[in-house]
Amino acid sequence: MSESERTPKSVLEIHEELLQRVEDADSKIRILAIFTILVSAVLLISYLYQIALPYASGVTTVTVNLLDPSLVALQLGLIVFTVVWLYVGLSNYRFVHRMAKSIEVVRARERELESSITSR
Repeated sequence: MSESERTPKSVLEIHEELLQRVEDADSKIRILAIFTILVSAVLLISYLYQIALPYASGVTTVTVNLLDPSLVALQLGLIVFTVVWLYVGLSNYRFVHRMAKSIEVVRARERELESSITSR
């Protein structure tokens, strides 16, 4: 686009298309982040329950020794992985939330610009 073709209206149209694409991606990322948070929270609770169960109930063997160091190490590793997964989900959700607020500010500024352009 050359300098002569860059009218305020065309810039606003391009800007509107960009914002629309960001908003579309925003909703997809938000849904993915919420799903990630829910799944990782359920996994975290279940893993913590599995570790606490033999200590709380006094049952240390069923078919497997629940106090087996390799099993406990595996469960602790899964807990670390789940906490990292939860952190990523929360970080993504916070990012999307901040981005949505920024888009609101940009939309308000866009309305101001549009009204100043059309009032001329």
